[in-house]
Amino acid sequence: MTAHPTSGRTGTGLVLRIFLPFALGYFLSYLFRVVNAVIAPDLVGDLGIDPSELGLLTATYFIAFASSQLPLGIMLDRFGPRIVEAFLLLFAAAGAALFAASDNLAGVIAGRALIGFGVSACLMAAFKSYVLWFPADILSRVNGFQMAAGGLGALAATVPVEWALNFTDWRGLFWGLALLSFITALIVFSVVPGSANRPDPERLSDQIRGIIRVFKSPVFWRIAPLTTLSQAGYISLQGLWAGPWLRDVAGIPREGVARYLSWSAMAMITGFIALGYLAERLAARGISVRTTAVSGMTVFLFVQGLMTFNAPVPAPLLMTMFGFFGTSGILAYTALTVSFPMSLSGRVTTGINMLVFIAAFGVQWAIGAIINLWEVSAANTYDPAGYRAGFLALLACQFLCLVWFLISPRKS
Repeated sequence: MTAHPTSGRTGTGLVLRIFLPFALGYFLSYLFRVVNAVIAPDLVGDLGIDPSELGLLTATYFIAFASSQLPLGIMLDRFGPRIVEAFLLLFAAAGAALFAASDNLAGVIAGRALIGFGVSACLMAAFKSYVLWFPADILSRVNGFQMAAGGLGALAATVPVEWALNFTDWRGLFWGLALLSFITALIVFSVVPGSANRPDPERLSDQIRGIIRVFKSPVFWRIAPLTTLSQAGYISLQGLWAGPWLRDVAGIPREGVARYLSWSAMAMITGFIALGYLAERLAARGISVRTTAVSGMTVFLFVQGLMTFNAPVPAPLLMTMFGFFGTSGILAYTALTVSFPMSLSGRVTTGINMLVFIAAFGVQWAIGAIINLWEVSAANTYDPAGYRAGFLALLACQFLCLVWFLISPRKS
């Protein structure tokens, strides 16, 4: 991919016309991803679902998201990011409306799946558009702000959502999100300029061969398992189980849960920016981005261990560490991209993204199933032993992936 011919003189107005609509889309995507961590007690009470069903419901977002990643790269190349994202956001609007209107588990699962499918292009479409329109020397900066927009979405899903529930219920909240999704689709379609002078896309057969090349590469499979499980663990806990864990294990009241989750979201925004800057500085000194990524994911393993065994660490500090170091797996996307030709960069990122969200579906559901092995109280709280067992299983899988990375032959 090459930048738009006029990108070297991209004015502020054009930058905002391109950046702000895609940033709004990613904000919305992240809000949908993590909102169930706050509204989980309401869903359980109104729908009468158990921990396993709650995990399945929330994780459905991830499997729908993952299923679109490989064809998404082809669609973005053929139709352009503006049309693809605007079209898919209409599915998110329909999914949020179905979620709000449903009174049974099947209905909210279907709505959640449509939401996951509908927001699946919000990050990749932005990255594609930025490559087409912006000069290379500002791409890292713009991409960092794009990730921060997702962090703002995670932040909005905490205290602001808890505040909104004082005036409406979770159904009213999702009717509002349905309207916001529809408005965002209109903004993306009408405000973002068409991608003029896009390079001709590869033939479909060549694109498929490129995907196969990525997935056959030992370089990819050396770090992909650790990246997949680290990111899947992060978004699974952040998107659901961190909230109930704070309530049932750390003993935090409901209003405190939303506040501490907001601390984690703010730490996530800081982590995206600070770790990206640190990786850039260390790379200039000869320390690879891959090394920085693996170091960060190792620290994140330690933080998850503190949660697993309910270590005597203040909850605000623990959630801040969780949010900050949980972002380190994103650095591995960059590390993988630079290990392949530029022509394969999109398929590398969508490939690892697909694995992450498939794993997130399995992890979020499996933790719920493990928690469900213990008795649920009359107040719909869960046994701390169930959290410990579920989190420990996730921790063990990540540790094995770290060992795999350390012992695998270095191909690059």
